[in-house]
Amino acid sequence: MNRLLAVALVASSLAACATIPKPLQGPYANGSPTQGYADGEPVRWGGAIITVEPRPDSTCFQILSRELNDYSRPRRIDESAGRFLACRQGFYDPEVFAEGREITVAGRIDGRETRRIGEYDYPLPRIAADVVYLWPERTIYDDPYYWHGPYWGPWYGPGWGYPYPWGWRW
Repeated sequence: MNRLLAVALVASSLAACATIPKPLQGPYANGSPTQGYADGEPVRWGGAIITVEPRPDSTCFQILSRELNDYSRPRRIDESAGRFLACRQGFYDPEVFAEGREITVAGRIDGRETRRIGEYDYPLPRIAADVVYLWPERTIYDDPYYWHGPYWGPWYGPGWGYPYPWGWRW
C-alpha cells in the first residue's frame, strides 16, 4: 500500500512539471486554422508573429500557425498550418511583439477576414483573444562543447576529462 502511494505521489509530482502555463489552461480545441471551426468556438492556437497592427481600441496580430507542443508552445518546425488573425483589447507594442516571436493565443472564433498576400486574397480566421501569451525567446547554443565538453565519448564519460578531475589523462 505504501509503495503504491509513493508511486502515485511521484507520478503526480512529475505530471505537475509538464503543464500548460496557467493563462492558457482551459477547454480549448487544439487544432489549426485550416480546419473548419464555427463562430464562437473556443480555440488555442499559436505560431510565429508575422505582423502587429495597433488600432485605436485593440491590437491585431497576424500569425503563421504552427502545431503546439504539450506545453502549448509552438513547435519549431518548417511547416505551417496556415495563417490567422488574433485581436485583443488594448495596446501591444510592436517592438516587444516583434516579427518572428513565438506566441500562443486563446479565445473564440470571431469570423473571417480576407487579406491580400502578394497577389492572393487569403481568408484568415479571426480570433477574439482572451489570452495573448508571448513566449520567452529560445536560447541557441552555438558552442559545440556547451553540454559535454571537448572530451565526450564512450571511453571518456560525460566530458571535461571525466573521471579525471584535473583533466584528460594527466
